[in-house]
Amino acid sequence: MIRRRALVLLLACLASLTLSPPGHAQATDGTAPTRPALMLANVYHPGIDVSAYWVSEKYDGVRGYWNGRQLITRGGEAIQAPAWFTAGWPTEAMDGELWAGRGQFEWALSTVRRQTPDDTAWRRIRFMVFDLPDHPGVFDERLAHSQTLIARVGQPWLEAVPQTRVHSHADLMARLDRAVLEGAEGLMLHRGDAPYRGLRSDDLLKLKTHDDAEAQVLEHLPGQGKYTGQMGALLVRTPDGRRFRLGSGFTDTQRREPPAIGTWVTYRFRGLHGSGLPRFASFVRERPDYQPEAAETAR
Repeated sequence: MIRRRALVLLLACLASLTLSPPGHAQATDGTAPTRPALMLANVYHPGIDVSAYWVSEKYDGVRGYWNGRQLITRGGEAIQAPAWFTAGWPTEAMDGELWAGRGQFEWALSTVRRQTPDDTAWRRIRFMVFDLPDHPGVFDERLAHSQTLIARVGQPWLEAVPQTRVHSHADLMARLDRAVLEGAEGLMLHRGDAPYRGLRSDDLLKLKTHDDAEAQVLEHLPGQGKYTGQMGALLVRTPDGRRFRLGSGFTDTQRREPPAIGTWVTYRFRGLHGSGLPRFASFVRERPDYQPEAAETAR
């Protein structure tokens, strides 16, 4: 009987968590942030009706979530931003990217991860807001409201992401080519009639000129020949449990000091083998801010 009551209590607690509003970062003790349920992107593919979507640049930064009181990471960790950075921000939740400019991911990540904020470094950071998780309307309505909300704050480092429409796949590809030539990482597509849902779906799509994904480092495999005495490859595991060797894309310094065991890394690839493993995978960078897909699926 005691075990049965304990099970009932556990199920009730889980139900209360499941019924929480999507996107809202609840606090377990009234003050500490918890991991927000964020909208996650699928990969764009031809055949999708692009006229139903808003298109924006894909920013190469660190995902940030303003819960109405403080900035937190996608994993629910508090970001130690200077007080002036968030002063005057609205009490409404905002989903966006902490961005230092094109090609400046490492700078943004280093700045955001500091436990003691560096004022000079934060002057280069902008919070690019692309959605309002707690707003009840569809994206068309959330977009209009976010532009008004952010304009009212009037801070140059708090910016609504510019959104435009395209009318065909050809228009979208031309837009992607221009963006990449200008130094952008790619494009994002938000479906105009979609509510904010804290899960991965076609309501949000990403489009790049190449494929990339994340994997966790399991082992350093020894090098041979010119790499004798150094790391030759990483044995990595994808979020769904597939293992493979990642042996290209490293600098000499990275081979001497490879990413630590347990670290998540981003790799680039060109399609998949029949086994589901990536073709021509090469290392891009470490991703200490990455949260594994398994946790996102469980949510």
